[in-house]
Amino acid sequence: MDTAKKQKVIYIAYLIVALDITWLFLQFSITPYLARRLGFDTIWFGYLQTTVGLIQLMGGPIYGRFADVFGARAALSVSCLASVVYFLLLAAADSTFMLFMHKLPVVFMHVLPGAQMVVADLSEKEKRADALGKLGLCFGIGMITGSSLGGTLSTRFGEKFAAYFAAVGSCVSLLLVWNFIPKQTKINTAQESDKKGSSKSVFNLGEITRLMKYPGVAKTFTVKIISGLPTGIFQVMFSIISMNFFQLQAEQNGYLMAYFGIVQMVIQGVVIGRLSSRFSEYSLMLFCIGLSSLVGIAMAMMTTVLHFCLIVIPMMFSLSVFNVITDSMLTKSVSPSDTGTMLGLCASVQSLLRTVGPTIGGFLYETYGVPSFGYIKFLINASVFTLLLFTGGRSQPQRP
Repeated sequence: MDTAKKQKVIYIAYLIVALDITWLFLQFSITPYLARRLGFDTIWFGYLQTTVGLIQLMGGPIYGRFADVFGARAALSVSCLASVVYFLLLAAADSTFMLFMHKLPVVFMHVLPGAQMVVADLSEKEKRADALGKLGLCFGIGMITGSSLGGTLSTRFGEKFAAYFAAVGSCVSLLLVWNFIPKQTKINTAQESDKKGSSKSVFNLGEITRLMKYPGVAKTFTVKIISGLPTGIFQVMFSIISMNFFQLQAEQNGYLMAYFGIVQMVIQGVVIGRLSSRFSEYSLMLFCIGLSSLVGIAMAMMTTVLHFCLIVIPMMFSLSVFNVITDSMLTKSVSPSDTGTMLGLCASVQSLLRTVGPTIGGFLYETYGVPSFGYIKFLINASVFTLLLFTGGRSQPQRP
């Protein structure tokens, strides 16, 4: 594949991600209000979020391995088909049981890691952070469009109509995958696999966990989990916070999420590429952790939506740059034949946070209130920053 064809495939991957995130955030504008109408309180909504995180935690690494073995087209097709089923089940959800059942297809819904694999496979190493950052631009576009569209459709036409609309949109994403994504985006995968003696089994846990033995990988993963925990807790509880603490309606919440999207678009589409070309990835990771601790203090003191809108800018900066840089560091540490599995493991970190986050977040919210999220964020990130600063570290993990 020549450079022009590679770039075209990358652009199509960006479009697929933008559409997928649009349908995902459209759903975010439906589920909290549907859950409340079905009688869910904060604790039960936390159980629902925990269920999603647990299912995706199991599916993420296996999906990444599936993408490495069977190729990008097959992996993205499975994700888009799962999205169609997911939204159809959401439209049919009229009871507590059905609301939980409609979450089952998320085990296969990993369009973003699949697209990340395509971009990582087809981009040059020195430009990988910038290329992965552009996926965040697409994420922002999807967040803006999906949040605004979801709030409007659910308010004016009802939640079922919005869910059916998302199902049709997922079909469009599936058509794009079938027509434009090549079966395989990796180079010399077969030769490298034969050289390593790798198994072709998707469910071979040894092939998944062996990546943690590469130099620097385990340390980066540990930092990614611990530092990301407070933000993960806040994110999964944000729908409840926006309804109860900020007293926002569905349409207003959609506009607030759209604002998040605009901030993320600027940061990941413009800022990350310039920063990664001037500073080392390790230095950027350290800076983001330190900034995140300061954001925690600001979050503990906020009382209004206006305060939160001001806090969003440094919060999204630290979160966006941290996620992109750590993903870039980790994919560079393995061979091209393993980028899908590595990105699946990266996705499992977010799923792990969504698994434990709702339970912890529900307890903190009910017992100590919203300021507790900020204090936890400050304490954890300040501790990680201090530890990394004094222990030092290599600029990034390297392939052996």
